[in-house]
Amino acid sequence: MEIRRLSAALGAEVSGVDLREPLGAADVQTIYQAWLEHQVLVFHDQQLDPAQQLRFTAHFGELQLSYSPIRNGTEVNYIGNGIAPDGKPGARGDGIFDFHQDGVYREVPTKVTFLHGLAVPSVGGNTLFASTYGAYDALPADLRARCEALEVVHTYYKTGGATDGSKHVDTYVHPLVIAHPETGRPLLMCDREMSDSIVGLPPEQSRALLDQLCASMERKENVYEHVWRVGDLVLWDNLATAHARSDFDPAERRMMQRTSVKGTKPVAYRTQLTSAH
Repeated sequence: MEIRRLSAALGAEVSGVDLREPLGAADVQTIYQAWLEHQVLVFHDQQLDPAQQLRFTAHFGELQLSYSPIRNGTEVNYIGNGIAPDGKPGARGDGIFDFHQDGVYREVPTKVTFLHGLAVPSVGGNTLFASTYGAYDALPADLRARCEALEVVHTYYKTGGATDGSKHVDTYVHPLVIAHPETGRPLLMCDREMSDSIVGLPPEQSRALLDQLCASMERKENVYEHVWRVGDLVLWDNLATAHARSDFDPAERRMMQRTSVKGTKPVAYRTQLTSAH
């Protein structure tokens, strides 16, 4: 097995391993440590059926049920346009997604997300990853200290079953700066897609601060952009990164086999520092 860094900010390519086969304890440990170090791991030329992807996913923790009501009760989901391999439409198939972290609008966000490229467009549809470690580290010291005392309201809007097209909202409040549950490093938990407002700030100030923090996250040198190939398996740390999707021609097919691992309730970085002394 070889591990090659993909960018200065984050990301690594792992080669010399066939994920269709069961992995030994040493290989699992090597991959897990590489995930903690690089936050995003890319495996090319994999051909994984759902059972094989689930078996690999389970090395990272408790499998998480799909967030999509299309496939309630299964840990495998399909993100894409057109019909997925299970005969049902793919979810969230077309267009741009701004940077976000999966499930932050719930008490327990996702720990790790896995996407396996089954079909990819000729141009676009790339996944961009931004380091939330780097976003925090780049802030001036006084702004870091201010952010450590703040909380963010995260929201996710879903279309309800009503004929009038009304929507309901999943929402949860988390600390703006959290301690990564395994590395202990501080990171920003905010983004343009899910972060609605900062608790206690007037709307104009809240929006201005969120824009400033998101700009720190989205700096070119803080981002790795993954250009998909069929057979890629990409997994990422859902707290240490935020991810986005670039646009692509909806006439071309893009289909990803998705699995994920359940995380833990985020803990404020300041709280962790205080409790450690």
